[in-house]
Amino acid sequence: MEKSIVTLLACGDVGPIHEPVSGFAALVKSTLAGADIRFGQVERVYSERGALQLHSGGGHSRLKPAMASVFSDCRFNVLSIASNHAMDWGEDALLDTITLFRDKGFQIIGAGRNLEEARRPATITCNGLRVAVLAYCSVLNEGYAATHKKAGVAPLRARTYYESQEYQPGVPPRVVTVPYAEDLQGMVEDIAAAKKTADAVVVSHHWGIHFIPRMIADYQPIAAKAAFAAGADLIIGHHAHVPKAIGVYDGKVCFYSLSNFIMGSPARSPQSAAEFTRKYGVALDPDYPHLAYGTDAKRSLIAKAVLSKKGVDKVSFLPVLIDRQLRPEILRNGDPRFDDMAKYMEWASEGFDHCFRVEGDEVVVT
Repeated sequence: MEKSIVTLLACGDVGPIHEPVSGFAALVKSTLAGADIRFGQVERVYSERGALQLHSGGGHSRLKPAMASVFSDCRFNVLSIASNHAMDWGEDALLDTITLFRDKGFQIIGAGRNLEEARRPATITCNGLRVAVLAYCSVLNEGYAATHKKAGVAPLRARTYYESQEYQPGVPPRVVTVPYAEDLQGMVEDIAAAKKTADAVVVSHHWGIHFIPRMIADYQPIAAKAAFAAGADLIIGHHAHVPKAIGVYDGKVCFYSLSNFIMGSPARSPQSAAEFTRKYGVALDPDYPHLAYGTDAKRSLIAKAVLSKKGVDKVSFLPVLIDRQLRPEILRNGDPRFDDMAKYMEWASEGFDHCFRVEGDEVVVT
């Protein structure tokens, strides 16, 4: 009897701001179409309503609803709305975005009319398997988290502390981050409940420190280990706009950041570019003025998992490079850029348990 399996392909941040959007998926949609579950992270909101919040990330976080066609072009069927920009334009714009995507047939996770809805998993039944997908966000401005009475995002927030490293005045402190106990407990309860009825549970986290390669915040491994202990089978992370470590915990894989997938940003002025480099220690790539997140922002990967009755049978990633037209291109074994991306991920994953093995056009994680 043939074994029942489901293939998942998960991508990072999607939310291009430049029109036309019709060509952005041209190089990847045939590969994505071969998966049973196609996951994408929604970086912006799609609405004509709302008021820009004073502490938001800027006016470019709200787009015309027609620009959401890029998600259909990629043929995603599960979308996380749990982003740091989800509430930049208030509740109306968030709820418009959720309605828009649901009307298009997507399953939506990570945000909702209240906390219960925001924490509700998407459930996909395919090839005799039941897969649950949950989503949370750790990078939230005040008031962005959903409550029992208010729309917003499913939160996994963290508190920040500064710890002296030695007695000499002026020595930079160590930054310590700890998850909110109530948010962590809520995530653990959600995962445990989902695991009771699902063969596999996938958890999406919009989290971490953006732009700076390799830097992982303290709270992230804490949350990852708690998720796996509760029954999660795979973690897919994003938000950082650069690929980050892949770590294996008791045989389960955490992708800390899949990086950008189909993204764009306003070009920075010389003054803004200089300030960005001073603040983050990251240079910008002059060949990518509209991907102004650092020289490694054009690096990306697609997480791939083969799911079965026992959870996850195999995890790998497809190396991706974003071209100057902001289109993600899946790299193939034998291409020097494929080798370069595999080496980059080894470097990014130093200090985390992992082993990579090239198998065809994939890099298998063991």
